[in-house]
Amino acid sequence: MTDTTITVLLAEDEPSLPGLDALHDLARVREARTPEELEAALPDTEVLVVTDFRTDLLEAVWPADCPVRWVHATSAGVDALMIDPIKNSDIVVTNARGIFDRGIAEYVLGALLMFAKDSLTNLALMREHRWQHRETRLLRGSNAVVVGAGSIGREVATLLRALGMTVIGTARNARTDTAFDRVHRQQDLPALLGDADYVVITAPLTADTEGLFDAAQFRRMKPGAVLVNVGRGPIVRTDALLQALQHGRLAGAALDVFEEEPLPRDHPLWDQPNVMISAHMAGDFIGWRAALGQQFVDNFQRWRRGQPLVNPVSKEHGYVTNAGR
Repeated sequence: MTDTTITVLLAEDEPSLPGLDALHDLARVREARTPEELEAALPDTEVLVVTDFRTDLLEAVWPADCPVRWVHATSAGVDALMIDPIKNSDIVVTNARGIFDRGIAEYVLGALLMFAKDSLTNLALMREHRWQHRETRLLRGSNAVVVGAGSIGREVATLLRALGMTVIGTARNARTDTAFDRVHRQQDLPALLGDADYVVITAPLTADTEGLFDAAQFRRMKPGAVLVNVGRGPIVRTDALLQALQHGRLAGAALDVFEEEPLPRDHPLWDQPNVMISAHMAGDFIGWRAALGQQFVDNFQRWRRGQPLVNPVSKEHGYVTNAGR
């Protein structure tokens, strides 16, 4: 299988994915950064690695008889890849499940500690040179709902329960899971929100989760609760969230993803005193690109040996189908 061609779709200013030189004797590795390079590469490509999710570009240049047999996404979410030629085909899609779990979980823990200890107010008072004593909250004994009990959600739950929190998860189906106190069906979410001090979104973007958090959902949340979104931006209706924050329904929000990215410079969320914004980077620890490269190299070795690939994704539901591996 030394004649296998792997094409890596990169952003125009993005460096090469580290580690793929290990495949030099096993496959031909090409990089595509422009529409012209991608269009020229796809007719000979069996394996497509996507680090830059330009869905419009893929749709525009995808050939009718494309030989691609496997698409690997260097991300947990694959919603942007679900163009018709991929979704409605036998092409296997895998993702980077497991790479970002710990980084995202630590981001969530940091966000919850920030709100519990009122760190945003500390920083604001510091800028004003004001000494103002206050009492803050303990995380121990508080309740969290993690929307999306996949690998990232499980890592989040593990950290939060270690601090003495009660953590309820939601998933497509109810199940017993040692990482959580309980895991409910996604349909049970509205009934769970009223008791949650913290709501953490780790779910993928699917037809069931898009727009899940709208004005009605925010009204169901416990007054003074905090929202953390490290899943996908379109799961949350931004205007509804802004109103919930401005009207005091929510105590705050930590947001790593948005309906529109980058978040426009003039968006009012930037100026909300009870909001922390980050640039879709919650899981990007130092060395994450090398880890992504190694994960793909290991999976390619399985592919050429005819072994089942790690992290195959359900193209209908967006979750990994061999989560127990």
